Amino acid sequence: MLDLLADNPLLTLLVVIALGSLAGQVRVAGVSLGVSAVLFVGMAVSALDDRLALPEIVYLLGLTLFVYTIGIEAGSGFLETLRRRGLQVNLLALTVVTVGAVEVVVLGGLLDLDGPTAAGMYTGALTNTPALAGVLESLSGSEAAQPVVGYSLAYPIGVLGIIVPIAILQGRWAIDHTAEAAAAGLGRAIDSVVVRVTRIDHPVVRELGALTGTAVEVSRIESGGRADVARAQDALKAGDVVTLLGDSDELDVAASYLGVTLHQAPSRAQLDYRRMFVSNPNIVGRTLRELALRREHGIVITRIRRGDADVLAHSDSVLQLGDRVRVVAPKERMAYAEELLGDSYREVSEFDILTFAVGLSLGLLLGLVPFPLPGGGHLELGFAGGPLVVALALGAVGRTGPFVWQLPYGVGVTLRELGVVLFLAGIGTRAGGAFADAFSDPDSLLVLAVGALVTLTASLTVLLVGRRVLRLPFGQVMGMTAGVHTQPAALAFADEQAGNQLPDTGYASVYPVAMIAKIALAQIVLVALG
Repeated sequence: MLDLLADNPLLTLLVVIALGSLAGQVRVAGVSLGVSAVLFVGMAVSALDDRLALPEIVYLLGLTLFVYTIGIEAGSGFLETLRRRGLQVNLLALTVVTVGAVEVVVLGGLLDLDGPTAAGMYTGALTNTPALAGVLESLSGSEAAQPVVGYSLAYPIGVLGIIVPIAILQGRWAIDHTAEAAAAGLGRAIDSVVVRVTRIDHPVVRELGALTGTAVEVSRIESGGRADVARAQDALKAGDVVTLLGDSDELDVAASYLGVTLHQAPSRAQLDYRRMFVSNPNIVGRTLRELALRREHGIVITRIRRGDADVLAHSDSVLQLGDRVRVVAPKERMAYAEELLGDSYREVSEFDILTFAVGLSLGLLLGLVPFPLPGGGHLELGFAGGPLVVALALGAVGRTGPFVWQLPYGVGVTLRELGVVLFLAGIGTRAGGAFADAFSDPDSLLVLAVGALVTLTASLTVLLVGRRVLRLPFGQVMGMTAGVHTQPAALAFADEQAGNQLPDTGYASVYPVAMIAKIALAQIVLVALG
């Protein structure tokens, strides 16, 4: 069997992914490793026979797919996070990885660890492959093997040292991920109510939110027996029957302000409504205000369903490929609305390979650019950092002329899942043999101990400070912890626990700074203990 697997790398890859996926479903004390188990299965398989190490291109392809799709999805949210808490979270990330380097230098000196091994241990404890690559570029000959050993010993503990504290604190603090998502505006239920206006001061639709202190939207107005979509400049007169949409609590406030709630469904005699897919690339990446659907086309988009979450549409909402939107329009305009939006399930299941390849290529090219370091030497963002930085920028931009950088939601999820299992299987099978061999050396216990200390210090600091001091949602803090470690497996675990986009936002908010800092700090560890 081992000979068969050694002669067929593709078969080995699929076996590791299948067994890892199976192992990831096993729950212990209510917690499962999920897709992260692929890493440990890969290590176990390669420990049996070092010929089972998968080609390097497997994990490199997986890593680039994973970080690029994360960046594209999190781009707009990343900018919002930076505006709100960017300095705080990135200062926390920078402090944590710097403290880790200091720990390695101090303890490495006391325990007489050599520079290459200590630098490799630092990159493994904080699970950063580009940093390891930077260390290897500075070495030659037999010394080049030492960082790999240190990395291999510390890396598994580096992954577990993130996942286990998250699992423990999640249970200890009784985290309600659904409530967190709702508080952050993710997955909040959208209701509607029909109201007969009794006010005589003619409030204008565009001013209703400011007047009531809510974010409700007016979708339709029935006046004098005629129903039409609501426009921003419309004045609401006594006797008008309007349909409001929003959060149930805010609807109560707005309805009380306007008049009397009518317990009836909106009439579909003149205005109709239905769900449609956004598959026309010509309208994505633009706000509803820019599209002027109400003013120029007599069409209203009231809700946007992205993934499993419904969000209330407003003038600043940006449509993405794959969104499923609720359209309100006169019956005779429905066919035009369908043509305008595309409404093709097949098209949203596909993606523009040219745009995807251009974006990913730009990321890889940025990763190859050498940035000079003080005192000589340089750092590169590598296969992880370059694609992520470019993807964050492109995800925030949305589109550039004819290029639509956003991916359909389903396509993005699929590519991300494929990327993470390729990465985990590839890196696992390449680390297992060295990890098993290192245990024959008693000094390996020292490397394991120091690596575990660095990992746990970093994880617990981010979790405790992020939650207790910065008062951030635990889902976002989980993502930040994975981002500080630049660890896709930990993010995959966090995503499975949260079931929403908060971990992705937290991951993207600190990942670039943490990764660049660790590449530089690994070089400093190498020099300090050299």
